[in-house]
Amino acid sequence: MPENEFIDYYELLQISPNAEMETIHRVFKMLATRYHPDNPETGDVDRFLLLNRAYDTLADPGRRADYDTHYAAHTLKPMEVFETKDFEIGVDGEANRRMGILCLLYNRRRSDPDDPGLSLLEFETMMAFAREHLLFTMWYLKEHDFVRMDEKSDYVITGVGVDYVETNLPQNRLMYKLLKAAETGSSHTSGREGTPQAAEAGRQET
Repeated sequence: MPENEFIDYYELLQISPNAEMETIHRVFKMLATRYHPDNPETGDVDRFLLLNRAYDTLADPGRRADYDTHYAAHTLKPMEVFETKDFEIGVDGEANRRMGILCLLYNRRRSDPDDPGLSLLEFETMMAFAREHLLFTMWYLKEHDFVRMDEKSDYVITGVGVDYVETNLPQNRLMYKLLKAAETGSSHTSGREGTPQAAEAGRQET
């Protein structure tokens, strides 16, 4: 699977990488009905075809095992959005780092409600920041009750944090791009600029 073609099928389906076959089938059936081209309200040919690719891969034990090997290697790499100047070390990138962490936890809570937390080590890997550069950010988010720590000492988003993400989403281009990329499974994929709606959100950014 070429690097620039990698799609996170688990993010696409909004399910855990540990999901059982029954869950994969049930979620796929629901989403395929929603995005089927014959659906006059929510039909989306591209999304429908992508969902079918995901299901064909994850529903076959052999293909899923092969895919999971690529998935494991790919998720060890930083997400490219966090390597841009918008997230530079220091005060200039601090607000965006907060938004980035909340988006990651928001997606995690949606896709894996049974295990919604991320460790500091996982944030280091996904965001390409040393933990020393994230501690102030985490302190701020905890002080404002946007995140808390669970029984495993992982960070999880709170209801207040979810409200903050959804309230600020229309005005924040980076947040919108990150969340929309997760919906299409492309949050680790290079060269993906998001949807026309994302461009519109960017024009509205203040």
